[in-house]
Amino acid sequence: MYAPTDRTIATRTRDRMAYDAEIVHSVLDEAYHCALAFVVDGEPRVLPTLHVRVGDTLFLHGSTGSRPLLAARGDGLRVCVTVTLLDGLVLARSQFHHSANYRSVVAHGVATLVTDEATKRAALTALVEKVGAGRAAETRPPSRKELAETSVLALPLREVSARARTGGVSEEEYDLGLPAWAGVLPMRLTPGVPEPDAGVAVALPSYLRPAVSPWFDPAAMAGSHVVLEPLDLSHVDELLKATADTEVWRHLSTAQPRDRDEMAMIVSDALAAWHRGERVPWVQRSATTGEIVGTTSYYEVEPARRSLAIGHTFLGRASWRTGINTEAKLMLLTRAFETLGAERVVWHTDIRNDRSQAAVARLGATREALLRHHRIRPDGSWRDTVQFAMLAEDWPAASVALRDRLSRG
Repeated sequence: MYAPTDRTIATRTRDRMAYDAEIVHSVLDEAYHCALAFVVDGEPRVLPTLHVRVGDTLFLHGSTGSRPLLAARGDGLRVCVTVTLLDGLVLARSQFHHSANYRSVVAHGVATLVTDEATKRAALTALVEKVGAGRAAETRPPSRKELAETSVLALPLREVSARARTGGVSEEEYDLGLPAWAGVLPMRLTPGVPEPDAGVAVALPSYLRPAVSPWFDPAAMAGSHVVLEPLDLSHVDELLKATADTEVWRHLSTAQPRDRDEMAMIVSDALAAWHRGERVPWVQRSATTGEIVGTTSYYEVEPARRSLAIGHTFLGRASWRTGINTEAKLMLLTRAFETLGAERVVWHTDIRNDRSQAAVARLGATREALLRHHRIRPDGSWRDTVQFAMLAEDWPAASVALRDRLSRG
């Protein structure tokens, strides 16, 4: 608990104030940027900066030539640091009562320059770890030159307060009948689809993947023929090479990519659909050569109905008539029925794609519907779609048959 002071006691709406260390720390740890206020030569300055909390000390990042870092040499610099998380916009019937839901922290004190190399390195490591747990171990630490070019301020958390507003509209009773929409528009900081730098060949690290239900988790799976791993933009070049055959794309609902940019767009669309909760994409990698040979997905994932579809599959022609497709489907079905508890798994295929229909039937699925004008082909024509399904009660026999087929090669 932080003791209130003249600078941290509110003059109004005191019920929104808190001095509990756990509340203060939670806001500081969740937020990614703060504002650092100080005075130089009698003039106020406010700078945005990065911060990280280690215990009861707030570390602030900067360059050696910046004003606050230069002013902090010696006895330190008197500062005020603010961190705010915007949780929602409150829209009232009257303009006066419009507001915002938020959580914020204000810290006062004297910030000092960190000169001990070990402490400085530890603070910078903590800042990197805030981006993603485990990130520091994966990346190069600062060289002595880089360390000399970077400054860190340390602010002891002693004179600190938290303030928050939650809830809905608060306005006068005589405003309630006004014909204006009123309520709360929730606001959240939401990560988008990560965009790898040119030349990145490693998969997206787990800390950059959103926490999702197991139904939407592209968990890695490995067999003797194929390895399924989460699809990533780093796979674009190998996918383009593996599927550079018109026969691969003949009956797919996506046109064959002509170059790397078009394949990158296909992968980006799949990843965006995953972030929206519409698809779970994997890349298929040969277990023997390590080469990427194709991709596959869950889609139409409905946990409440315990149902999903398998599709968006394209496989390099060199892998046709091998155990790769059979084993990939075996792993996807095993996960669906035995891990997720699915009741129903569905496939959709172009009515003209006899090869695909035969392959799905060999899995043990039942043809159950013809969906007329279900999708539009890349050439603009309407596609009639054949729908197959497998139920949980069908899975035990289908599993035995699939495993037997794989054992026979």
